[in-house]
Amino acid sequence: MSFLPTNIRYLRNELSYSQQKVADDLMITRGRYAKYEDGASEPPLEILLRISRYYHVSIDLLLSVDIRNIALKEIIELPDNRIVLPIRVDNSGENVIEIIPHKASMGYLSGYSDPEYIESLQSISLPFLGIGKYRAFPVEGDSMPPHKDNAYIIGRYLDNLQDLKVGKTYVWITRNEGITYKRLSGIFEEGLELQADNPFYAPYFVPYYDIMEIWEYASSLAMEEFHPSDFAWDKEMFIAMFQDLKKEIRDLKK
Repeated sequence: MSFLPTNIRYLRNELSYSQQKVADDLMITRGRYAKYEDGASEPPLEILLRISRYYHVSIDLLLSVDIRNIALKEIIELPDNRIVLPIRVDNSGENVIEIIPHKASMGYLSGYSDPEYIESLQSISLPFLGIGKYRAFPVEGDSMPPHKDNAYIIGRYLDNLQDLKVGKTYVWITRNEGITYKRLSGIFEEGLELQADNPFYAPYFVPYYDIMEIWEYASSLAMEEFHPSDFAWDKEMFIAMFQDLKKEIRDLKK
């Protein structure tokens, strides 16, 4: 007996998605997807692959295990829940760094696991980065100074949540936000707390089931010249830091 109907219904409800939304994202009709959840029909391999990548759970687990009995964080960490990450190599067999363009960054959510999409991206090579799988992501906004709009963060692919370290920065690929570059400020049972380096932005919580990929900061490419003012902290920043310090001291006294 396949656990697929039960599992995809459970995953959809955990995401608070409607059948229509999932069907639209999978590019099939709602009626067709409803039959998969009801067990009235079985998806062909192509659709099964889409479902696996959409929920970020391997086909093996979707079919053979009742994942309602496993915490979502544990599913992500399971060694047999690896979703194949398409990569490109140059003529010598070395990994190349695919560049996600600013204008097409939202398309990454639907194409990140599609070899044809990855193959269509421009790429560069930086031999000094060492062993690992790298990808360059665009920076937007002012939340992570001194990085500016049009800059790129080069991330090293992280395939194990246990390798996360509080205080380090990562490129996060999430269902809700898409591509975002933030610092990890907390690790909890149900998810992670992310924090911008700009103190004007409050930290926020991201559940594990919302996370699709994590790329650890490896390098960056600035497309504009830095100015001394990019590194000047104004009075408001010092006030915010002082308030945080006062809070930490109060917490220590409790």
